[in-house]
Amino acid sequence: MVNKTLHYWDPAFEDGVININVGGLRRRLSSSALSKFPDTRLGRLLSCDSEESILQLCDDYDVTAKEFYFDRNPGFFLYVLHFYQTGKLHVMEELCVFSFCQEIEYWGINEFFLDSCCSYRYHERKLESRHHNWDEESEVSSVDTSPDEISDFNHDLLHYTTLRCGNLRKRLWLTMENPGYSIPSKLFSFVSISVVLVSIATMCIHSMEEYQLVDEDGNTMDDPVLEYLEYFCISWFTFEVTARLLLAPDLKKFFKHPLNLIDIVSVLPFYFTFLVDMTMGKEPELGNLGKVVQVFRLMRIFRVLKLARHSTGLRSLGATLKHSYREVGILLLYLAVGVSVFSGVAYTAEKEEDVGFDTIPACWWWGTVSMTTVGYGDVVPVTIAGKLAASGCILGGILVVALPITIIFNKFSHFYRRQKALEAAVRNSDKKDPEDSDNYPSQESEILSEAFQRDDISDHGDLTRRILPIH
Repeated sequence: MVNKTLHYWDPAFEDGVININVGGLRRRLSSSALSKFPDTRLGRLLSCDSEESILQLCDDYDVTAKEFYFDRNPGFFLYVLHFYQTGKLHVMEELCVFSFCQEIEYWGINEFFLDSCCSYRYHERKLESRHHNWDEESEVSSVDTSPDEISDFNHDLLHYTTLRCGNLRKRLWLTMENPGYSIPSKLFSFVSISVVLVSIATMCIHSMEEYQLVDEDGNTMDDPVLEYLEYFCISWFTFEVTARLLLAPDLKKFFKHPLNLIDIVSVLPFYFTFLVDMTMGKEPELGNLGKVVQVFRLMRIFRVLKLARHSTGLRSLGATLKHSYREVGILLLYLAVGVSVFSGVAYTAEKEEDVGFDTIPACWWWGTVSMTTVGYGDVVPVTIAGKLAASGCILGGILVVALPITIIFNKFSHFYRRQKALEAAVRNSDKKDPEDSDNYPSQESEILSEAFQRDDISDHGDLTRRILPIH
């Protein structure tokens, strides 16, 4: 190709013919055929009035031969030629839907021109591709299990290179954050889990009457042993939060991480109640404030969520629930519809029997228990119509609950494998320099290097056709 500066441009082509070269494939098209589709890329060439406007549509232009060059897939251009001849576009089976959409978008051809024989298949494959892409985006967007987290982890390690005692702080942070990093980290994780379990056991034992003491005024007092255990546990939790806060490479990420928020929430109720007790005392005259204090005391149960930091399964479960909101939403919708329908039927059949089906809202409890196959048995129908409605409610509940289980289980398996891969990367973090993390070749570059070393690839066109469907 010769790229020369044009002093003038005559949009009237001789003999009404345009020479097109697409990746080495040369064809001659009549301007009358192109003028039928003026909005396409080739159709717009007819209205160009300067070299600049031409080069905006093609990759190069030969002045002498008046040949337009396009660096695109020559195999697909045959389908473009057929489109200009017949006005109908057909799907190229060798290209994936994503690449096919890119090609027709480049040539300015609307998918509206797809022939009836290919239209249904194309839109079906496009819909499947969108669902697949949504699943991939849903999976990789997890805070704990995204494929980019290994890269983010390596970038976080780079922050320690600019800090004082950075290597020591990095090792301490890895020891506290990753139970499988080293033997000290496993010991630290064991101690942390033990303290969490002791804290939960202390809270449960404190609710038993035989372990509750009463002072001279009749007010309930904490058992001294349980109180000392609570102080020890809260001291450990405070030490954990403070140490992680001081050792964290990025404070913004620290406060955005769900597990860190759980750690903070697990210690805040103690200090709030302690502050109230120190300033206002433990008198029952606190009124509504006393109820708030009781609520904060109950929030100590959230300490059980601290176990997720030391359990791959719990973290994977949390990521699965987070990214299965569509399936969970559909499940709740089906349950709501089923409960509403069968509650109305049961109310109609049992309202005169005085067995607990007095109102439709009262029947909602029975419908929820029945559709989830729990079956407390506190409210049961006695009429034949009520029993038939109960049978339909139970069978419908089994089907509704079973539908999304497979999808959720598959996502859980996927997140569990991702989490295991991340833990393996953390264990090997000291075996490589994090600065080299950006220098690892990508999958596409590895494919290219392997392809050029093989002897069975004859030219770049063949290589392009092999790599093009990969996206």
